Amino acid sequence: MSGSQGVTALCENPNEVFLDVSKLLITYADNILRNPNEDKYRSIRIGNPTFSTKLLPVKGAVECLFEMGFEEAETHLVFPKSASVERLRQVRETIAAERDQRLGTDKATSNPQSARVPPNPAPLPPPPVPVPSSPSAGPAPAAAVPTPAPAALPFTSSSVTFFRTLQSNFQHVMIYESPELQQKALNCIPHEVLRSKAKERLKQAEDADPECSLGEEDMLVLDLLQWFKGDFFSWVNNLPCSRCGGTTQPSGSLPPSNDDLRWDAGRVENHFCHTCQHSNRFPRYNNPEKLLETRRGRCGEWANCFTLFCRALGLEARYIWDSTDHVWTEVYSQSQHRWLHCDPCENTCDKPLLYEVGWGKKLSYILAFSKDQVVDVTWRYSCKHPEVLSRRTQVQETWLLHTINKLNAARQQSIGEERKKQLLQRLLVELVEFISPKTSTSGELGGRISGSQAWRAARGETGTSDSKRNAQECVFIPSESEKQNKFFHICYNMTKDCYFRLSNDQETIPGWQKGAWRTENIFRKEEEDWQMVYLARTEGSSFGRISWKFNCAPVGMKIKSTSVRALSQTFHSGSVRWSLHSAETTIEFPGDGELHSSSRLSGGEELIVEAELTGGEGEVSWQHTQLFRQSLKDKEKVLFEIVVEMEEP
Repeated sequence: MSGSQGVTALCENPNEVFLDVSKLLITYADNILRNPNEDKYRSIRIGNPTFSTKLLPVKGAVECLFEMGFEEAETHLVFPKSASVERLRQVRETIAAERDQRLGTDKATSNPQSARVPPNPAPLPPPPVPVPSSPSAGPAPAAAVPTPAPAALPFTSSSVTFFRTLQSNFQHVMIYESPELQQKALNCIPHEVLRSKAKERLKQAEDADPECSLGEEDMLVLDLLQWFKGDFFSWVNNLPCSRCGGTTQPSGSLPPSNDDLRWDAGRVENHFCHTCQHSNRFPRYNNPEKLLETRRGRCGEWANCFTLFCRALGLEARYIWDSTDHVWTEVYSQSQHRWLHCDPCENTCDKPLLYEVGWGKKLSYILAFSKDQVVDVTWRYSCKHPEVLSRRTQVQETWLLHTINKLNAARQQSIGEERKKQLLQRLLVELVEFISPKTSTSGELGGRISGSQAWRAARGETGTSDSKRNAQECVFIPSESEKQNKFFHICYNMTKDCYFRLSNDQETIPGWQKGAWRTENIFRKEEEDWQMVYLARTEGSSFGRISWKFNCAPVGMKIKSTSVRALSQTFHSGSVRWSLHSAETTIEFPGDGELHSSSRLSGGEELIVEAELTGGEGEVSWQHTQLFRQSLKDKEKVLFEIVVEMEEP
């Protein structure tokens, strides 16, 4: 059956998980098809251990039940009398066909109405009462470890998704506790050097402040963050082409290989090279052991590997998941008796308001996962609690609290009373911290620095500082010497990213934004592989604009003539429209790199030079319109300049 998102998601699970779950789904459907008048087969209790431990955690499983026709009730999923049995049969047969194909059996046997099916098959047996398990020493496939069902509150598809997130993250962090893996991680860390630096850093702090409350471990965290970002891990925007070395662009996904699945990479990005038409595979590994080898990724890989390193060094650490698409680490400070926010992507420690205040994120759910417990730490990262609370609509607060408590109770069955008491005391301290008033510091005011400018802009994480910088409207007004000479001349060097005001004692203005009047969806792109640089639209935007403004009215002059040179390049259906504006006149000119002069704006007081970028094709359409493209090695070439001759009124 085409268009079944639930079946599609179900098929993405590992083969053994798919076979196990598909068997259960087919049995649920067959019980109804063969016993259409039996009400007991039309409902599934949410607290049923088979449902909660074998179906609920698996991607696509519950979605398949919804597609069959099951509906939500308070404590059950129900197949109502009004539901389409034909729809149920279609979804069932789609699952069965995929299952038979994987098992290599005759598809004809998958028809529940076939004469080959026994006339009175046994219905799905009631499962035994679950016994909470002790935490596993390492990662396990989905549904491999029995887990408590979510609290018996109103059941929704969003709570299914949320429960899976809780369960998978809580299970995943157990991999950090493997002694063998910790030793592998420790072998990658110059831990003796880092500890020596930490001791020296602590000594300097104590010399500066004899009452310093920090400890050596606090300093070790700072040095680990710096080393991890500076020397060990690297950020991936686009992979260089493995065939020709050229620039690639993300282009959908590729099916994971068996080796990818072995290292928990169910998603593989296709970084496509348009130069040589080669697809480069970028598996998004979730197993930190593999990340010790690859040493690259985005925030998911960074936080995953960094949290392992913290545990390998004996630091108490936990993995932090943010529902607005970011992850990081927290480390417990024994000397300060509190959890410290640590973001390895940003090399930032103890700046929890960075995301809300600095990046401008609209937070809702932030959860901490350690080997012992799950904690809702959202309130540490916000100073706008009422706003955050208004956005927490995915699940009921009571459901979330009860579900977290059940997960923690199951995980903590195997730990001692002293440790339980310690965890409770820490939680109480956290709760006080959560409700205490917060004010941002200078280190929390900046936008995100990890990732490309376009990637940050597309995610809305450039922050308040970038927004303010973009909001500045530069207007060039003639200086006294320019007025006397009746001449204004400015040019921009793309490679140096600097304006040179040649008519005003060679004044320099660093930064392409600093000399622009207005910008919209524009950023500066450096291609490290091709060693080229240019201005382009931000990723995902269909329109971009940048303009520069000159005004000679404040010094009592008028424009006599103008000359402008600009170079733009387009690809496929991309388009760049260049124009000159005064209060009364608009003139278009080509961006061909030649100097174009005109006296049609004479008599006016203002000049605006503007470029509008539109068009392009596919996911990389933003790259099909480029301004001032040139080699990073060409330090002197000028591809944009404005010359204005002035006269007295």
